[in-house]
Amino acid sequence: MSLPKKVTLVEVSPRDGLQNESTFIPTDIKIQFIEQLAQSGLKHIELTSLVSPQWVPQLADHKEVIQQAKIFPGVTYSVLVPNEHGYQQARALELKHIAVFTAASNTFCQKNINRTLAQSLIDYESIVVDAKQQGLSVRGYVSCALGCPYEGKIAPGAVLDVAQQLLRMGCDEISIGDTIGVGTVQDVRVLSELLLKHIAVDKLAVHFHDTYGQALANIYAALELGIHIIDASVAGLGGCPYAKGASGNVATEDVLYMLNGLGIETGVSMEKLLAADRFICHSLKRPSRSKVAIARG
Repeated sequence: MSLPKKVTLVEVSPRDGLQNESTFIPTDIKIQFIEQLAQSGLKHIELTSLVSPQWVPQLADHKEVIQQAKIFPGVTYSVLVPNEHGYQQARALELKHIAVFTAASNTFCQKNINRTLAQSLIDYESIVVDAKQQGLSVRGYVSCALGCPYEGKIAPGAVLDVAQQLLRMGCDEISIGDTIGVGTVQDVRVLSELLLKHIAVDKLAVHFHDTYGQALANIYAALELGIHIIDASVAGLGGCPYAKGASGNVATEDVLYMLNGLGIETGVSMEKLLAADRFICHSLKRPSRSKVAIARG
């Protein structure tokens, strides 16, 4: 199958990246970072999560970030809503794009959001249904799709079942996550081929962590099957506080370098992306995990 001519990069570093930092990042730094990401040409940026500071203190300033971040025309800004309270906050803030988060692993769900998989889907249904009635777009995350730190390998059929339930509720797009980065090319092919038999390719995204150095190869395998929405995080920021050994998201710069080499259009400037990398890594006082950023010095 021919590769996509265009790919949408979904930048998750302001939320999925920064939530895993050990210290709180000042609000003004977050806002400057988000604006630099938008200036790079990225068209979808996940700003933050409307979660209790008790659980994710790094994102305690979510309201300030949402209200103060400069809005660039043509850029979709989304937020994660973990529960009904978060959703009501999103409505009060007049947000138009939200995301909900569950897993293909029941144990991971319980460890991560303190609910069973079944309960998470029940709780999200009322949120998604109401959000669609209000004209919002909704993204659904399915984590641990290629492996779970507690249950081990996850059956592709289990991933399909969760994805289909989210779509039936009304989710516009499903992001399939390799939360602990254990998947390989063959795993991606098997799962993606199954999903694509039942789900339109325009509704699928991939979200791969690079724990075992397989993320780029896995993304390429997804591209071969026509998947053209890719989650990534500048500087490889992130990981998962509930998944031991999850070293971080695949770096946006590294994905962009591969896509540029393949002649696939993204609309993203590498130089501006690297500037955002340098800015946030300087603020965090640590080096980038991006191979491109390291090579470029």
